[in-house]
Amino acid sequence: MAFDTLPVVEYPDPILRQVCEECDIKDKSLKKLAKQMAKTMYKNNGCGIAAPQVGVLKRIIVIDCDQEDGRQDPITLINPKILELKGELVTEEEGCLSCPGISVPECRREYAVVKFTDFDGEDYIIEGDGLLGRCLQHEIDHLNGKTLFESAAPAARLKALRDYEIARAAGAKPGETSID
Repeated sequence: MAFDTLPVVEYPDPILRQVCEECDIKDKSLKKLAKQMAKTMYKNNGCGIAAPQVGVLKRIIVIDCDQEDGRQDPITLINPKILELKGELVTEEEGCLSCPGISVPECRREYAVVKFTDFDGEDYIIEGDGLLGRCLQHEIDHLNGKTLFESAAPAARLKALRDYEIARAAGAKPGETSID
């Protein structure tokens, strides 16, 4: 069965500022949604996507931070919850499928510990640093109604909003982190 991609919701759509509701693990539509989210993420060269980015206010994210060899092995996290953030605060540029054409300096902890549920109702813990740790924090922010703009420091937020308007006017598409 082939799954279609879904349109990516772009800022300033108000759905991106809403807090998502918990998923009912018995909801059979979650598997289809996760497959569509993964296909959408890969099509747009992302390493993570949250349900509100495809217009669904459910607490589900799909990530795949290890695509160097061309292999696609997405992980679906249902009702993810950050248990612990540790390590130094590190500022790095982040892009977002919902904010095409820009990247924004984001200050995040180096290491994230996240509890989630799988499709069988089993609870797991995923831990990660580097790109995985950053991606987990970024996508869970989406579930809590937070975009790159709300996460950024005030000066970076103003610059990012200006840059984003320019990128939108230039026709930036999801997956693009610059308009150069």
